[in-house]
Amino acid sequence: MNLPPFRLERFFARHEFTAPYLLCVSDGESLSVAELLALAPGGAEGLGAVHLGYTDSKGSPALRQAIASLYTTIEPEDVLVHVGAEEAIYTFMTTALTTGDTLAVTTPCYQSLSDIATALGCRVAPWRCDPACGFAPDMAALEPLLGATTKVLAVNFPHNPTGYLPTPEAFAAIVATAAEHGVRVFSDEVYRFSEAAGVPALPAACDLDPRAVSLGVMSKSFGLAGLRVGWVCCRDREMLARMASAKDYLSICGSAPSEYLATCALTARETLLARMGTLLDANRRLLGEFFLEHAHLFHFVPPRGGLTAFPGLCQGRADVFCRELLAATGVLLLPGSLYGEDWPEHFRIGFGRADFAENLERLAAFCQNWDPAAAGRPV
Repeated sequence: MNLPPFRLERFFARHEFTAPYLLCVSDGESLSVAELLALAPGGAEGLGAVHLGYTDSKGSPALRQAIASLYTTIEPEDVLVHVGAEEAIYTFMTTALTTGDTLAVTTPCYQSLSDIATALGCRVAPWRCDPACGFAPDMAALEPLLGATTKVLAVNFPHNPTGYLPTPEAFAAIVATAAEHGVRVFSDEVYRFSEAAGVPALPAACDLDPRAVSLGVMSKSFGLAGLRVGWVCCRDREMLARMASAKDYLSICGSAPSEYLATCALTARETLLARMGTLLDANRRLLGEFFLEHAHLFHFVPPRGGLTAFPGLCQGRADVFCRELLAATGVLLLPGSLYGEDWPEHFRIGFGRADFAENLERLAAFCQNWDPAAAGRPV
């Protein structure tokens, strides 16, 4: 299998640890090991006792029990832990798809949700999130995508990068429609628990359909990207067994300290999610105020969930805007072209970090003197 360069990850490899001010990241504000352990009674002593041998390839029993408690129908044996969400995407796609299959996927999307399938010799059928409709995909367009060769429908809600979130009823209809056509749903739910105030959370796809696979991770709503702990949940244990076999060629098993710390975090999840929710509420308010004040430069759809939004320029290309912003201020935004050629005017902005307000002020100062008509011209 010949995979193409991962555009977004190569962009971050170049800029994430050199740009002074990150305004496009998709993860949440993190905390230290000591701060996390303080939330779990006996946590520090427990960490000191962690054995540094190989771990259970399915994930530690305690961690799988804690993950299962996030769902309504899932048992620990329905959970397969991975090293981050990316590994889980890879093991699923390489297990569920073969050459000649079709993958239907919400777009724009994280590149591995589409390009692994392409590298396997599959056809990718995009289900476009429409900016004119608040980034909602057209429900009428879904059924034609679920043809005889379609094996998987990959969806991502809350959606990265747009922040779109359907109603629970609409999401249930999506899962049911796929099931009626014999299509397995792969539901990227890494932004679950980050819904805006007043926006109802979705049920997990794995709770709606026994064949559906739900993807979760500690990086986003929990703010613990450094643990590198992700998972899938599915009541089809034969599917999980095949994914576990694929994982034997990758990480095999996870890090014992990371799995212990993730278990501590899920035990204290109410505190962690409340902490993140307070931060996101404040940053969403600032985000809305900024784009209202700068409506002459940008068009903006308020995110209903997640930690990112996907505004667009009223004039010009986002790659030029992002490049000039970085050069002038050190502020990093992510151009929409990294999601494909259909999004040249859009850019991703992330609002899950504690320094969001000060970085937004830097963006506002740049916008005071930025002339879209002159953007990209030689000085």
